[in-house]
Amino acid sequence: MKIAIIHEWLDSYAGSERVLEQLFAIFPDADLHVVCDFLPQGERGFLGGRVPRTSFIQRLPRARQWFRYYLGLMPIAVEQFDLSGYDLVVSSSHAVAKGVLTGPGTLHVSYVHSPMRYAWDLQHQYLRQARMERGVKGALTRWLLSRMRAWDFASGARPDIIAANSAWIAERIRKSWRRESVVVHPPVDLEGFPFQAAKGADYVVASRLVPYKRIDLIAEAFRRMPDRRLVIAGDGPEMARVREAAGDAKNIEIRGRVSQPDLVALLATARAFVFAAEEDFGIGMVEAQACGTPLIAYARGGATDIVQPDTTGVLFPHQTTESLIDAVTRFETLAISPEACRDNAQRFSRDVFRDRMRSLVQDALAARGMAA
Repeated sequence: MKIAIIHEWLDSYAGSERVLEQLFAIFPDADLHVVCDFLPQGERGFLGGRVPRTSFIQRLPRARQWFRYYLGLMPIAVEQFDLSGYDLVVSSSHAVAKGVLTGPGTLHVSYVHSPMRYAWDLQHQYLRQARMERGVKGALTRWLLSRMRAWDFASGARPDIIAANSAWIAERIRKSWRRESVVVHPPVDLEGFPFQAAKGADYVVASRLVPYKRIDLIAEAFRRMPDRRLVIAGDGPEMARVREAAGDAKNIEIRGRVSQPDLVALLATARAFVFAAEEDFGIGMVEAQACGTPLIAYARGGATDIVQPDTTGVLFPHQTTESLIDAVTRFETLAISPEACRDNAQRFSRDVFRDRMRSLVQDALAARGMAA
């Protein structure tokens, strides 16, 4: 079979690129198409020597720095890929990749990280964070997002099969595109986070410090629990807000960015990993579980797929300090087994992801009478 993989853009080796890496393992002979490719040389190893086919976005003025500002042109860019010679197209999409054009003889399976967040229910949050709620720039951005929303809805009908990375995203797909999807959780490198049964006394947060992660909420909650120690690892634009929320609390340590070995050590020895964001999935939570570490997480988004309540962690229902404080108190009454946490993490391994995606594609091909 002739196979193509479609990916949005390459500029760093992050979560969606880890999915792409596993798609290469399933389809080693596939051609790769991307809107643009500005991946640093030191992060290209997972491509296995592949040279991606790029769109006209690659050649636009200052595209390396500004390619995200060309979002309005990206639907046109992906529609220019000529996929007429392919039997199977697999797209990895959080914006436009699922909008490629395929003919009736081509099976298109799309792995969807999310519908276009900033065009749908997160539009108002995006505009607030970008300080574009008013003025000419805000009006132009709303107009662009309205056009992108219409295109996103229309192009949501193009894949033959949709895989969602969590039940939360499956619901967003149903709401935004009126499509059903199959949940296939993203692959997590469990081997990089070894099990450790012995735990320390510290609660741990490890995250980029950006608004929606709500690290400030966690810091404020623990400031009000001076007998419990919190370690915050990570950096980002919300650092000042997080420091303000922590105040002069002696029980909160803000370490900033840490090395990978230090991160693994923090997760492995934590009493619990605390997570307050509404996340599409939340790979960091699975990495903590792989270390045998329980979770205290906000009960929305991917956390509801990951946490097994009272067995591998505790979910808190409201994104408030009071709700988190109640969850910490409840957690301390439980006897959560590190082994149960590690066993739970096995559901999200790279092997499980490859098996599920391979079966999904093979079943879809067989239903069409096509050879796998």
